[in-house]
Amino acid sequence: MSAPTETPLLTTPLNALHIELGARMVPFAGYSMPVQYPSGLMAEHHHTRKAAGLFDVSHMGQLRLVGPDAAAAFETLIPVDVIDLPVGKQRYGLLLNDDGGIIDDLMFFNKGNNEIFVIVNGACKVGDIAHIQYRIGHRCEVIPMPDHALLALQGPQAVAALSRLALGVEKLVFMTGGNFIVDTGTQKIDVFLTRSGYTGEDGFEISVHSGQADALARALLAQPEVKPIGLGARNSLRLEAGLCLYGNDIDETTHPVEANLLWAMQKVRRAGGAREGGFPGATKILAELADSTRAGGRKRVGLIALERVPVRDHTELQDGQGNRIGEVTSGLLGPTIDKPIAMAYVDVAFSALGTQVVAIVRGKPVPMAVSAMPFVPTNYFRG
Repeated sequence: MSAPTETPLLTTPLNALHIELGARMVPFAGYSMPVQYPSGLMAEHHHTRKAAGLFDVSHMGQLRLVGPDAAAAFETLIPVDVIDLPVGKQRYGLLLNDDGGIIDDLMFFNKGNNEIFVIVNGACKVGDIAHIQYRIGHRCEVIPMPDHALLALQGPQAVAALSRLALGVEKLVFMTGGNFIVDTGTQKIDVFLTRSGYTGEDGFEISVHSGQADALARALLAQPEVKPIGLGARNSLRLEAGLCLYGNDIDETTHPVEANLLWAMQKVRRAGGAREGGFPGATKILAELADSTRAGGRKRVGLIALERVPVRDHTELQDGQGNRIGEVTSGLLGPTIDKPIAMAYVDVAFSALGTQVVAIVRGKPVPMAVSAMPFVPTNYFRG
C-alpha cells in the first residue's frame, strides 16, 4: 500500500513577494501564508496601529451574486437586511445552517445593477460557495472569483498612502466603497475596494485581478507609511478590536445570540419587523432573542487578566469555588493595551461587566474580569 500523500499548499499571487521580503511562511486555510516578517509580530502590530500595514488576505473567498432577485435570495440565508442596503454600502452578515448555527461570517456589498459582492473566510469558502449555490443558485447567478486577489491596507495613515495612488478614496467613509484606478506610475490598475478591515483601524480592503496583485502590493509598499504585516499581527489586532475569528470564537455550534452578535441583526429581520424571520434557524434564534437563557445558557464576553499572565485559547474558566463556567476561545497579551486579553464563552450568570472569573493556566489560577469590547478604541473613519 502506498503512503498517503499530503495535499500541497496553495499559494497566493504574492507568494514570491513574501519570500523576497523574508517572511516566515506557515500553513493556513490550505495556503502557504506569511505569519510574520523579519521585524516580528510586535513591531508589525504597533506599526499598523501607528502608520499603515499591508496584509495579503488573498486566501479569502470572493464571489458575485447577480440578478434581479439576488438581494432577496441572499436575505433568505442570513439574518441581516440585504434588500434595503443602499448601493455603495457594505454590511457584515452571518451565514446560518438550519439549526441557526453559524456556517461562516462574511461581508457583502451592494454594487448596484442587481449585483451583490461577497467576501467569505478562506477556510470556509469552498463549503460556503457550494451552500450558497445549492440554496439560491436557481434564483440568481452565483459567480466565484478565483482569479482575484485581496489585499488589506490598514492603519491611521492608510488613506494618506492609498490616496496618492487612487484619487478619490479619501472621500469614502467606513463601510462604503467602489471601483477605483490605482496609478502606480508605470501602469494603471483597476480595483474594487471598500473602506473597512479587520483591525479596528481605518483602512481599505482591495480586490484586484490576480495578475496585477504583485504590482499593486509593490506600489503600496513603496509608500513611506506602509510595511508588510503577517497573520500573527492580524490576529492580535483583531482580538484587541473585539472581532471574532471564525473557527475559534464562532462556528456551526454557535448561534448569533450567545455569540453576542445581535448588532448584526437589523430590526427588520427580528420579531415584529417588516421581514421577520425567513432565515435558517429563525424560529430558534428569535426565541433565544426573546429569552437569552435559551441560548445555551452562555454568552461571548471579553476578559482582561488581573495578573500579567497570558491566557491562551481553550483555557478553562472557573468560578471562585472551582466550578467550570466557560472556556477561552481567543487569548494573548494585547500589544497595544499591554495586558493579557481574551475572548470567551461563560455561563450567562457570569457575563456582566466587572464580574471576576478564574482562568486555569498550567494548573494555576489567574484572576480575570469581564471587560467591554473592543479592548482598544476603534478608529474607523465615519466622516
